[in-house]
Formats: sequence, C-alpha cells, structure tokens
Amino acid sequence: MSPPGATVQPVAIAPALETTPSVTAASTTVVPYTCQACVNRKVKCDRILPSCSSCIKGKLECMYQPPPPRTRKRKRENDENMHDRLIRYERILRENDLLSTVDMTPEPTREPSPPPSALGVGKLVAKDGKSRYIDSALWLDAGEAGLGEMCENGDDGQPALSGPGPRTEDPIIDSMAGTPQPLTNYHPSYADAMKLWTAHIQNVEPLCKILHIPSTTKVVETAAKSPSTISKAHECLLFSVYHFAVFSMREDDCLREFGQSRNVLMEQYHYAFQKSLVNASWLRTTEIPVLQAYVLFLIAMRTQVDPHTFWIWTGIAIRIAQRMGLHRDGENLNLSPFDVQIRRRLWWQLLPLDGFAGQISGTGISITPSSWDTKQPLNLNDDQIYIGMKHQPREQTGASEMIYCLTKTELSNFYTRVGMKVKDSGALQFRDRMDLERRIDEVESSIEAKYLRYCDIANPLHLLTLGIVRSAANAVRLRGRLPRPTDHTISDKERRDLCALAMKILDTNCALYSYKSLLNFQWQIKSSFLWEALICILNSLAKAGFYSPTELISTWNRISDVYSNHPEIFDSKKALQVLVGKVTLKAWAANPPRDLAYEPAFITALRSQHETDIIKHVGGLGGPENGYKSMAMDSPVPLDSLVEDLDGIMNMNLDSNFVLGMVDWSLWDP
Repeated sequence: MSPPGATVQPVAIAPALETTPSVTAASTTVVPYTCQACVNRKVKCDRILPSCSSCIKGKLECMYQPPPPRTRKRKRENDENMHDRLIRYERILRENDLLSTVDMTPEPTREPSPPPSALGVGKLVAKDGKSRYIDSALWLDAGEAGLGEMCENGDDGQPALSGPGPRTEDPIIDSMAGTPQPLTNYHPSYADAMKLWTAHIQNVEPLCKILHIPSTTKVVETAAKSPSTISKAHECLLFSVYHFAVFSMREDDCLREFGQSRNVLMEQYHYAFQKSLVNASWLRTTEIPVLQAYVLFLIAMRTQVDPHTFWIWTGIAIRIAQRMGLHRDGENLNLSPFDVQIRRRLWWQLLPLDGFAGQISGTGISITPSSWDTKQPLNLNDDQIYIGMKHQPREQTGASEMIYCLTKTELSNFYTRVGMKVKDSGALQFRDRMDLERRIDEVESSIEAKYLRYCDIANPLHLLTLGIVRSAANAVRLRGRLPRPTDHTISDKERRDLCALAMKILDTNCALYSYKSLLNFQWQIKSSFLWEALICILNSLAKAGFYSPTELISTWNRISDVYSNHPEIFDSKKALQVLVGKVTLKAWAANPPRDLAYEPAFITALRSQHETDIIKHVGGLGGPENGYKSMAMDSPVPLDSLVEDLDGIMNMNLDSNFVLGMVDWSLWDP
C-alpha cells in the first residue's frame, strides 16, 4: 500500500491482476453498461469483464445486466384543452367499439387551443397508465424528474393503519361498502371515558377550540353512563374525541391510565370512529357534531397518512362545510350568537387543513379567499357563550382560552388575504420580498398588541403561543430572504444573517421541548418543526471555515438537540427526512467539531442508514483527513441549489405539518 501523500496511478489495480490472472490488457473486454454492484453502490465502474476493478477491490460479486430498453416517450399533448381531449378519447373508444354511436359527441371543427400558461392551468403528468394533475408551483418547480416520481409513487411510503377485526383502510370506501353496525361494545367505561375527555380538554382543545366544553361535557357524561341512548352524530363526535385524546398522550400515560399500549388504543378508537361515520351517514350529513368529529380526526391524522389520501379526505370536509353554509358568516344568515361562534371556530380550523392538504399533495389550494366571507371567531372564553343565548357576546380584551387559535387565525388571514396574491390557477405566490417583510412586521405587531402582551409565561398555553408565533414570523422572514434558484451567489454576510435567523427558529423549538409544562402539547410541537431552518444551518456547516471553532461546537450541539427532539428525521420513507439526513452527513464529513472524543449517536445512526450512497467509512474519526471520505458529494451544495431542491421537495408551511413530507406557507398550522 502506498504511503500517505504518494501519487496513485489511475491504472490497473494490483489485486485485480492477482485475483484474475487470466485477464490481461490484451484480452480485456469492456461492456457498454455498469455492473449491478456499482449501480447499487453509486460508484464509478470501469465496465471490464469478467469483473470490474471496483468489485475486485471491494471483494464483491460482479454481475452485468443489460438495462431494459427505453420506452418511447409519448408526444405531449399540453396544447389540448379539456374539450379537445374529450373529443380525442371518444374517437379512440369509438374506433375500438367501446362507445355506442348514440353516446357520441359531435366532433366540431377544431380551433387552435390557447397554451396552458394562458389558461392558468397546471400540468398533467402521465406514466405507465397513471396520471396526476399538478397545480402547485412548488412541485412544478421540481422539474420532470420530480413530477415523474410523484406520478409513479402515489404515497410517501407510510404504512397504512390497521385495526382490530375486518375493516377497510379508508372511511370513504367504508361509507360506500360498509353497513351500519352497533358500536356499544366499543365505548369505554365511565371512568375511562372521563379520563379520555379530561385528556382531550387538557391536550387538544386549547389548540383547536372546535368544541364548546360546557355543553359537550354533558354529552360525554350521558354517553359514558348510557352509550345506547345518544344520537349517531354525538357518538361519532365522542369516538373522534377518544381517538384524538389517545393520539395526544404518551405511551407511559396510556399504560398507566388504561393498562393498554397507545397503539392498541389508537387502533381501537380509529376503527370505532370510522364505523361511526358510516352509522351517521357522514357523506350526506348536515349535523355540526359530525363535521366537528371529522375535522378533529383530520387534524390528528394530517401527518399519519399519505398526502394524496389526505387531500381527498379534506376535500370532502370542505364540501360538507359548504353544504352546511359554513363558508358564509352566520350573522348574515341570522343564526343564533352561539351557533355563529361555533361555526366560525370550525371553519377557521378547516381552512388551514385545506391549504395544507393541497400543498403536500401538489394540487394547490381549492378554496380561494373570494369564495368565503366567514369572520374570525371572537376572543371569548367558553363560559361567555351558551346554547340559547339571544344577544351577541361582548369580546374580551386580553388573553382568553382562544389565544392560540386566534393568533393562528390572524396569520392564516394574513397569508390568504394580505400576504399573498392568488394566480389565475388558484395557486398562491409570495409578493415581493420587501413587501412581505413589511407586512409580516405589521401582522406580528398586531398580534403583539391584541394577544401576546397579555401572555403569562407561567401559563403553558400562553408560553406555547409565544414560541409558535415568534417561530412563524421568523420563518416567513427566512423564507423571504432565501435566495431564489436564479441567484448564483450569496455573500458570507447574507449567509450569516440567514443562519442567525434560522438559529433563532431552532432555539425556540428546542426551548419548547425543554419545558415540562408543555408535555401535554408535545404532539403539536413535534409537528410544528420548521425544516428549512435546519437545512439552512446544515448547508452552512458544510462550508469549511464559515464557523469559528467555538461556533462550530455550539452549532453541532444544537443540531444534536434537534435530532434528539425529532427522531422522525430518521424516517427514510419520507423524501424530506431523507434529504435532511443526507445534508447532515455531508456537513459532518466536511466540517466536524475538532478534538471530538466520540461520534454523536445521531451521526452514527444516519451513517448506517445512508452509508451506501453518501459516506463510506474507511477508518478513523472526524473529517476527510481523519478517515471519512465523501463518495457522492465532494463539496457543499450551493445554497441557491439547495433552495431550488427544497422548492420541489418541501411544502413550506409555518407550522406543524412539514411531512413532506411538506407544506406551503399559504396557511399556518393545520
């Protein structure tokens, strides 16, 4: 083996000659494609028969398999409008005797169709008999490769939930194929029902405020004593409450309170809720408790199912709400003061869900701001409204039970009506950067004056509200300042400003995890992580010399805290988590802390997960000079290139729900 620093000649490797003495320079045969081992390892192959140099060196079995022939690409037909396509499809069906002549549409004289850009439409991606319509700029910016991947993979690789007994995996299918059945045996005991209701009040309701606690408590107590006496609508609501209560609890709490694991309880109440939807005829319902139940279910499930299924589920909720007239303000409909507030609360929880679902699925928003006029809920405690009240309640000044939801509503209203402009296609886009920063400063000042200055940090709800609002505002600023894909350079000063802003976001997130008083809300904190802040820091860590030795240590310590709080980053089934893991390993290989006695556990875990395509361990500890060699990426990814990737991979929301798989910034926190 050559000593360090010696020049290595790029010629035949010695072990290869010893292992295969029959192969000489004169008899070497080169094939036109790469061997399977090199393809899997993503390394360069010299394509020599019978065994390439890379396989000989790695002592691997070298197998050559010709790639499948390329399929002929279909000619794009984006110049066709919907009517043109209908005519063409009818002609194809008619030619194959699959369409009766009595059903034929007369084929008019064809006129030139306007280009898609003039019509304000998205793109239809078709592959192998599958097709997806994409109307989100985020996914369209991903390019042909990203769109093809989206069409080919209908979900994000997440396993479907399973439950006890025979059941379908989708409430829509169940509502069509299922039959009503009694669910009395699925109700918990009175003691367990009250425990679940208490957990819902403490963990869920402060962040949703969909229900009126005093009146709903009476329903829960009645049902817990005699489940067979309640209506189908209220039974549906109760199972949704039980399901969400368990979702918000930790494993040890479930075992202590109910003697069962969290997963078992989740499956039990997920199944019961799904069947209760069928019993309540939810697709035809006009009852508020059924829609309340369904929206609570959607909030809990928004990161648990694949984006495309969730988009369909949310679309149903929007249609039910529109049928009930929730998109029109109750005062204009002469409804009672109590009903006005409940309907407003429900609508303003559904709006962000629709925005979130549209962006993670790549289809864009389905409800434009001009299609509804429902006002924001009033700043009230539940004891200020009651069923049968005749006069409009007087809104209180300061912090009420609605503080978290109202700050979220203020931001959602900002994005939909002020901070964004809507393109003809229905997709939202940012205004110019200076205007965006000025407007987020204004809305932050408004929230400060209305709510935050009344906060008491000893109150867990107030503390969470402060942290989330600060992170949300900083996230808008960060997103607005990130260079566009067309920008080719970024100065160190600009990079430092970005990193300072990103670090504020990470610091706030870690601080929220450090407060024991916020354990009840951890289900929401976990889903409100802002991924672009982490990637901004990691990309700068990969830039050698950018951080001083002291800054390097403190920054990597913060990254370690982030991984400790967010083990979901290790989920290799989601595109966003895979991206974050790869960028983390790149940054560590390029710029690890000096004089480190051991490798952090999160780096070891990522290395074992990505070692075949990112980092090859060849001995030692530390940077490349100490033994870690980068195989696939020898230099840091430029920030502008990374932003371009993020625009195609991430949905940039301001709160929870960066599943990815992802979210747009159009609506804050589903």
